[in-house]
Amino acid sequence: KKPFLAVVWFGSPHEPYSGLPEDLALYDNLPDSLNQTQVALTSNKTGSRVERPLGDVLRERYAEITAMDRSIGTLREYLKNVDLRDNTLVWYCGDNGPPPSAGRAGVTVRAEKGSLYEGGVLVPGLLEWPAVIEKPFATDAVSATSDFFPTLSEMFGEALPEYPIDGASLLPIIKATETAREKELCFWKIDQAHVIGENAEDYIEADLQEGTTPLVKKMDGKFTRSFKNFVYPGVSENDVQGERSILHKNFKLYVTENTENGSVMELYDIKKDRAETNNIADTHPQVVTELNEKLVNWQASVLNSLKGADYGK
Repeated sequence: KKPFLAVVWFGSPHEPYSGLPEDLALYDNLPDSLNQTQVALTSNKTGSRVERPLGDVLRERYAEITAMDRSIGTLREYLKNVDLRDNTLVWYCGDNGPPPSAGRAGVTVRAEKGSLYEGGVLVPGLLEWPAVIEKPFATDAVSATSDFFPTLSEMFGEALPEYPIDGASLLPIIKATETAREKELCFWKIDQAHVIGENAEDYIEADLQEGTTPLVKKMDGKFTRSFKNFVYPGVSENDVQGERSILHKNFKLYVTENTENGSVMELYDIKKDRAETNNIADTHPQVVTELNEKLVNWQASVLNSLKGADYGK
């Protein structure tokens, strides 16, 4: 009888893969040709890197996806049985593009997990909300998980905080009153070593950050990951380096540094060229300039937030 929010974080599909015998059996007949390719991933036995045939790996990966699909089905069936399905928003999405062990990267999009080309950031997304979405439809509106917060806030009639918010409400798109996300969407692989430096101050004591995440694979000789959170000293013009991109409607600007030429900018029309094969930067210089300015301004805002200037007042 009360509003609720539930978040489910699936570890699947993620290497090192595994599966139930009955799920693995569904994929016993994958093409033998897949095993002509070797892929590197974590060993479930040792936690170290190992090379295995792609077909064997995909069998386990597909078994994980099958188990995840069954779990989501159990949730949706429960919502139906307790008469909550119609007015419950079920929102599913992936978190990043696939790694080489997925056997798909490079087929329809460029690059893979870890890259800011579409192969690294394009993910599946699916929403179900029968009370609002009465007829199924697809949208190519740009969106990301940072949009969850402002979307849910608008649904509940809650005002957003005054500090900078990266996301934008997708409620108009969900309700099909709009077809595009007006706010640009940015990605950035910050050059932490360059920005933070060697003598950075910790937000919390270093020993409290040690081994906070258990892992199957070894990282730095241990089966845990230690996340570091540093106090950012201040904003500098040189701190906006690193692989980065900005998407606005059909345009995507991709920027990297080159030791010979400084910043290298590539522009793509991702609606016409999802594979990012045709760099149109030379023929759209004004778009490049405008998007790069927006991207740099966003990066400065991120750095300002890292400095703590937007919070804690």
